[in-house]
Amino acid sequence: MKLRILHVLDHSLPLHSGYTFRTLSILREQRKLGWETLHLTTPKQGADARLHEDIDGLRFYRTPSNQGVGLLRQMHLTARRIAQVAAATRPHLIHAHSPALNALPMLWVGRRMRLPTVYEMRASWEDAAVDHGTTVEGSLRYRASRALETLALRHAGEVTTICDGLRQEIAARGIASERITVIPNAVDVESFRFNLPCDPQLRRTLGLDGALVLGFVGSFYHYEGLHLLLQVAQRMLVRHPQVRVLLVGGGPEEGRLRAQATALGLQDRVLFTGRVAHAEVERYYALIDMLVYPRLPLRLTDLVTPLKPLEAMAQGKLVVASDVGGHRELIRHGETGVLFDAGDAAALERALYALLAQPERWSVMRDQARRFVEVERTWSASIDGYRAVYQRAMQRRQDTSGKQP
Repeated sequence: MKLRILHVLDHSLPLHSGYTFRTLSILREQRKLGWETLHLTTPKQGADARLHEDIDGLRFYRTPSNQGVGLLRQMHLTARRIAQVAAATRPHLIHAHSPALNALPMLWVGRRMRLPTVYEMRASWEDAAVDHGTTVEGSLRYRASRALETLALRHAGEVTTICDGLRQEIAARGIASERITVIPNAVDVESFRFNLPCDPQLRRTLGLDGALVLGFVGSFYHYEGLHLLLQVAQRMLVRHPQVRVLLVGGGPEEGRLRAQATALGLQDRVLFTGRVAHAEVERYYALIDMLVYPRLPLRLTDLVTPLKPLEAMAQGKLVVASDVGGHRELIRHGETGVLFDAGDAAALERALYALLAQPERWSVMRDQARRFVEVERTWSASIDGYRAVYQRAMQRRQDTSGKQP
């Protein structure tokens, strides 16, 4: 039997995010296994009247909607669209990915159509909402979001997540440990060349000749703590006037960061590239001497592992990161990177100076970081974990329905 999986997604290409890139890696590796993947996005993809969109050889079924759809309406539209696509494509199971707004409609359709269900919790919905400013911790909306997430976890046939921090959080909600599987974030090591020489023309164009480049590649959210990096860069200029900060990406904090750079007198020392095509990102990584990930100490960052540090490690870059739980799962202090006390600008500054003072450690640390990714964090090894998850989900549905779905 050629396994056919209907993935229900918050958003997809052409939008770019860590969520999108994880999704693409999952789809690519599942197709290598000979499975057929189907893909449906919810109204969160944006206002659109199209029923489907073909991008990079993948067909994404869309959920037609208008902007500003409320949560209940969003779930209703999503459930109706899942049912339509499932009836037309006859998947063997439905696999919904965060948030719970995707999982609850999946569960309704799965029960109605007797289809196995898998829910992948990539982040704690209520904690993400707090950081994005859409709710307040402890508020009615926060508690309601948490209750819906827990409801989805309890009723899904199988549960997957991306790291041990979230696995522990899910288990704390009363979900049996045998129903939780970690499918960790990883990288395609073949896509990231080790110690790639920088592009001299791009470096010259950006004014980085002779510079010591501290960099960040990703989305600019408050929890990333990038304001700490700018504070430290200003302090370091006294001893290292060649310091420059290269920020590759964009997001809600970009305006504040630009304003901060101007207020600190760094407008000529901090470069904002804007969002860069995924195929071009490697060229920008190559310009950076030290990748800095100063995530703030929050529930969200303690529970969730990011993807970008793995990309940096795969390329043999020096990584300096705050010691939040998500980073501690990826980075071994002094071996594959350097950790510092989260939320502490002075600690970040000390970590950077300590690394600069020991250039003899750099090549060893780069080699060990690349080896860690090659051995423990490849997508092919990670995605293989879905085999047992899907088998258990289908067996569970067969046991409860008394027949093969």
